[in-house]
Amino acid sequence: MACGTHATDEDRAVAAAHQRGWREGYEQGRESGASSAKLRIEWLERRVDELEQRLDDATRIHEIDGDQVVDVGGYAYRWRGVEPLQVGDRVLLPENYVSRMKHGPGPFQGVVTNLGTTYRGHLATIIRKVMADS
Repeated sequence: MACGTHATDEDRAVAAAHQRGWREGYEQGRESGASSAKLRIEWLERRVDELEQRLDDATRIHEIDGDQVVDVGGYAYRWRGVEPLQVGDRVLLPENYVSRMKHGPGPFQGVVTNLGTTYRGHLATIIRKVMADS
């Protein structure tokens, strides 16, 4: 290729085609790499979710000393009732320092969101199940 001053129209056309081809090839390679990375990320996220679920299943407890263990709004509680609680059941919970700030003094209502827990600390006991007409 001649210098810019001595280049012919044909030289300029070849240089432009070369630049266009290089740019398009570079862009296609970048898009292909991004697409591949996106698929890999999605696969890894699914795998992490699957492994977290396996770990949760392996460590989740559903009963302590004969009491059912349930999750109510992200906190684990014990239930000593005759009939087991189900997800969606409304329950009356004992006051704690957080509920006192959020709901005022005294017991407060919550909804069972999950059965069992992976938490291993002290669990408060649910006062009673709230019937639908209460």
